[in-house]
Amino acid sequence: MLISILYNLALVLLGFNLFITARYVLHFVSMRHSFRHIPGPRASSLLWGEEWNLYHGSPGALYIDWHRRFGKLVKFTGAFGHQVLSVTDPRAIGFILGEGTYCFPKPQGVRAWFKATLGEGILWVEGKKAHENQRRLLAPALNQQSIRGLTDVFFETSTILANQWNKLVERGGGQETEIEVTNWAGRFALDTIGRAAFSYDFDCLSGEPHELASALDGLTNNEHNPSSFYMRALFWIFPAILFIGKKGEMIKKVKYHLGSIASKMLNEAKRIGDRDTRTLMAHILRSDESSYEPMSEDELISQMRTTISAGYETVSAIVAWMLYEIACDSDFQEQLREEICTIPNPSFDQLNNRLPLLDAALKETLRMHPAILENHHEASETIRVPLSEPITETGEQQIIIPKGTTVVIPVNVLQMDKEFWGEDAEFFRPGRWLESERGGLLKGQELLAFSVGPRSCIGKSFALTEIKALMVTLLQRFSCRCTKKIEPFQSFVIRPRVQGETASSLPLLVKKL
Repeated sequence: MLISILYNLALVLLGFNLFITARYVLHFVSMRHSFRHIPGPRASSLLWGEEWNLYHGSPGALYIDWHRRFGKLVKFTGAFGHQVLSVTDPRAIGFILGEGTYCFPKPQGVRAWFKATLGEGILWVEGKKAHENQRRLLAPALNQQSIRGLTDVFFETSTILANQWNKLVERGGGQETEIEVTNWAGRFALDTIGRAAFSYDFDCLSGEPHELASALDGLTNNEHNPSSFYMRALFWIFPAILFIGKKGEMIKKVKYHLGSIASKMLNEAKRIGDRDTRTLMAHILRSDESSYEPMSEDELISQMRTTISAGYETVSAIVAWMLYEIACDSDFQEQLREEICTIPNPSFDQLNNRLPLLDAALKETLRMHPAILENHHEASETIRVPLSEPITETGEQQIIIPKGTTVVIPVNVLQMDKEFWGEDAEFFRPGRWLESERGGLLKGQELLAFSVGPRSCIGKSFALTEIKALMVTLLQRFSCRCTKKIEPFQSFVIRPRVQGETASSLPLLVKKL
């Protein structure tokens, strides 16, 4: 009897594996046929495809090389023969991020990552109705009017950071002192999102060890381990790898810490009745109470986890890169300081409309150092995508993308394109943003750092305003310069690090003015 059961179970498992294999082979053949006229590099590894080179090379360098050699459509191979289409054609990108956005959701592996770390929040959700419902819940707290009311909080947190830097300089005898910027940038981002979004003080800027900061940093800022490569290479086709080994334990740890803090903040807000302020928490509580389909506590906590993580990762990286670029050009730093000092205590409107050089410096940082380098999507159905230029071999001005195809939009290729940005595209030159307006790559949209279209980053205004507030505060009190060779490296976002080191690092020499 037992032998018969085991035999039948083995047959079922064999049939299931054959079914999965057959589906994979059919999909592989379909993509090969659809992309037979699309050029691309030969796989450098039978097992890993181009994943090894993408992981170990300078972030984005391969995409720049491929699109220079092969054009605006490039096919390449991932692990186990997984086919990927890289797109820089502006009409195709406009379609994928615009009218066709809900036909190109996040790949299953990316969604599995967000669910494993953050829960079923707005970064995880797909489908037009479900996404619009979640966006409607969060949008009122992140519109221009709400951000205007939070500007004082941004300046208060910036002042706390500046005071800590002041203490470090004084300990150094009042002389120029080396400060590790990436650590402080992360703590600033966490404290700002806590105070502005949830009326909660994480107290990261005290400088003391912090459990949440350490957990987030440990998960996304240690990408030199072999396990990180295997996970990054395989989660596109085997999402279950996210729950295996030490990395899987770190993912669970981060989700637990974020959930624990979010639950504490939610219960405290409900207890004190935080419904009348302009914080994200107040808007969530008001919107949820008036909704015909109120969210469960787990859903609310997922949104809070997502907000904390998104506010930490992207802002901390952008702050570090902007300070790096400013530190590398003393003349520009002085020009920027002079502009800032003309309005020493700017309002929200002055911060965004009366400081053109500051705005240009931030845009140039986003152009050269987008936090998210690759915009990934997956075709939910076989779909025709229009092109701005015909395919060379066929003359067709559209491409058929089979269901299940992974599509990547390499942001750095677009934002470093010399045909659009000029021969100095590889250099930090904020002045380009003060010149006469140029035609946009995507219907006037010149930057993809926050994406565009219905799925663009809902927290863009929040992030830009808090970064500007920090720069105004720091540059009025300190000068900074960089003497180390800095390189970009791929963690969850693109971070700076001292050349040859294994984790993010940006030591700047800081001096009180």
